[in-house]
Amino acid sequence: MDRIIECVPNFSEGRDMSVIKQITDAVEAVDGVKLLDVDPGRATNRTVVTFAGEPAAVVEAAVRAGAKAAELIDMSKHTGEHPRFGAMDVCPLVPIAGVTMEETVDYARLLAKRLGEEVGLTIYCYEHAATRPERKNLATVRSGEYEGLPKKLADANWAPDFGPAKFNARSGATAVSARDFLIAYNVNLNTTSTRRANAIAYDVREKGRKKREGNPLTGPIVTDQNGEEVWIPGSLKCVKGIGWFIEEYGVAQISMNLTDISVTPIHVAFDEVSDKAESRGVRVTGSELVGLIPLQAMLDAGRYFLRKQQRSTGVSDRELIKIAIKSMGLDELGPFDPDEKIIEYVLVGKGRKALAGLTVRGFIDETASESPAPGGGSVAANVGALGAALGVMVANLSAHKRGWDDRWEEFSDWAERGKRCQDELTLLIDKDTEAFSAIMDAFGLPKGSDEEKAARHAAIQSATKGAIDVPFRTMEVALESMETIRAMAEHGIPASASDAAVGGLCARTAVIGAFLNAQINSKDLDDKGAVKDYLERGAAIQERALALEQEILEIVRAKM
Repeated sequence: MDRIIECVPNFSEGRDMSVIKQITDAVEAVDGVKLLDVDPGRATNRTVVTFAGEPAAVVEAAVRAGAKAAELIDMSKHTGEHPRFGAMDVCPLVPIAGVTMEETVDYARLLAKRLGEEVGLTIYCYEHAATRPERKNLATVRSGEYEGLPKKLADANWAPDFGPAKFNARSGATAVSARDFLIAYNVNLNTTSTRRANAIAYDVREKGRKKREGNPLTGPIVTDQNGEEVWIPGSLKCVKGIGWFIEEYGVAQISMNLTDISVTPIHVAFDEVSDKAESRGVRVTGSELVGLIPLQAMLDAGRYFLRKQQRSTGVSDRELIKIAIKSMGLDELGPFDPDEKIIEYVLVGKGRKALAGLTVRGFIDETASESPAPGGGSVAANVGALGAALGVMVANLSAHKRGWDDRWEEFSDWAERGKRCQDELTLLIDKDTEAFSAIMDAFGLPKGSDEEKAARHAAIQSATKGAIDVPFRTMEVALESMETIRAMAEHGIPASASDAAVGGLCARTAVIGAFLNAQINSKDLDDKGAVKDYLERGAAIQERALALEQEILEIVRAKM
């Protein structure tokens, strides 16, 4: 799927798993949608469901889920710790890939219209999908909660955007939005005091707290010249937060929504809460992620905590994720499985067969099989990834060498550069096989009519170009990795100089091997001008790789 949106509806049921299962079954019944996460909370009596897929399919699944929730959940009997006003309480759409926010707004309003007209729900649109400025903030839309809906609906200013303007005691109301990726994140405290938790939440959340005269807790609220209450902003932008006590865990938490993690990342929120808690005599013991998180947010957190330790950040993604989990105590209240909590990992799926995911023996056996793929291109990328990895290894060892403590950032930077090459070359292992498969698919197209022949020929030419572009990228990235390898041969830990040399040999092999692969594929390309350009560029890359190989070997031999 090239166009992906995510839907994260919250349902006002977190205790009866049979109800939750019927709602998620309705989601999974829609083709083109993948259920990513189901996160029920007993204390909040609320379940966060996450699914993603092609936009039209996601809208359809959300409509069916809303209908099932209205059928099964009776809001007149609902109690829970979390603010709420409907059976399907909120239903945000989030652009993930190939879809703009403007397009997502259109899908959100289509969803709102269908929920109102087809399901009969009372719908308010908020955030980017809001139809008027005063409805942009969810807290404003949901003010008064379920119990305040009769009064709200009697006010013409609060007529719903879609659906009936009449109070439905069973289903309440639903808020629909298009929004940026939001992280629901709770920080655990070593206290049972909701008052202290709230005080910390007010310290950090963007909205802050009401300003008071004299005593900051009990003094009279300060107002401005217009009689409006004056607020003291908190320390974190794009953060909403409250404090609460969770009976299930026996601790108080700071419950936050991070609405723009490019402004306030999860690790910044964690450290800021830790600092504010400490100033109030409270200690943070860990944290809890509700729903899914983007991979980049976890990698950024891992690097942040490694830098605080003055350690190299050029380590594997899995190591960065492990550091992030342990540093923020994300596994304090229960296991944190990256394959189930990181959105990119869940979308790929554990069962997907990828060459890069095979064992070493598995890759060797697959290469030796009768199948023509993986072939030389994938092997070249694999060898290149190994070469880059050796350069990264030397950089990481050098960053931790006793007596070189003041140089850790220098080597960390080299490790990061090398790891970027390593990661891309690893992806190119599978991309090369995918490019070969695209050629086979093109040759398999029908060729009966003149129109079919023309379409088949165009597809073959397009696939052939892709089968040249992929090994060329392998050449470019492998050559780039040699800069890190050379630097590590010259400046890295002397005991690992031979490892850097082997890395250089691997990188050179990747360049030459990928160039051979590109050359043999280029003979089927009609555009001979493009072929000439490929061959000239390839020869230049190969010449530079051979020169770097000799430089690396000379540096290493001089140290022996």
